[in-house]
Amino acid sequence: MAFSHDPQDKHNTDAKPERGSATPLPLAPRTPFVLAAGLLAAALAALAIDVPVAVWCREGRVPGDLAKVLTFSEAFGHGIGVVMLAVAVFVLDPGRRAMLPRVLACSLGAGMCANVLKLLVARMRPRAFDLSASVFDSFTQFLPLGAGGSAAQSFPSAHVATAVGLAFALAWLYPRGRGYFAVLAVLVGGQRIESTAHFPSDVFFGAALGCLAATVCLGEGPVARWFARHESSHWRRRAPRALAVRR
Repeated sequence: MAFSHDPQDKHNTDAKPERGSATPLPLAPRTPFVLAAGLLAAALAALAIDVPVAVWCREGRVPGDLAKVLTFSEAFGHGIGVVMLAVAVFVLDPGRRAMLPRVLACSLGAGMCANVLKLLVARMRPRAFDLSASVFDSFTQFLPLGAGGSAAQSFPSAHVATAVGLAFALAWLYPRGRGYFAVLAVLVGGQRIESTAHFPSDVFFGAALGCLAATVCLGEGPVARWFARHESSHWRRRAPRALAVRR
């Protein structure tokens, strides 16, 4: 993934953002699509290992220290964790406050899409599934609309969708941290598998949703352009005050 920053707002070259701010360029449109396609293929392939991996995790074979790291990482894929990070950006980096709606839409929007899919396809979570059965038996109903409760909402992982969308958004906002954000998203996926909340295929599918959310929010389509107009209007409103302060 390649991200870059423009030192001035490209929609208003006379307005210089305050110190610490920058206008990230759109995400290369092919990048998340290629990743999403690869992750969807991985999700299909992972059906072959879903049950063995779930058995391995249910037996508690993940090393204790690694399990602790995975547990703590869950916050990166949880709505509350996303909001806490957004508050931190709001407080510590005023120059990027205008971009927070896009960050929230990319992360929480991906998670919401995953939750909608849970209402369309019922799949038992590994912790609630008879692992001696076929992996295809874990898919129990189409259009369940919430029937079966959380135990039947394994597909796809909303935590991972949120984490991947957040990783893309933060990498767009802070390119130097893109590797770190990617690692956090991977750890969230590991946590969902280790805790037997999801099968590996659920995690890959959720990650694909996060990539697609990044395309919509960070690319060059209508939604991304709408966010860009909002951010540009923010800089235009702030520019006179910033110049007055400098004088």
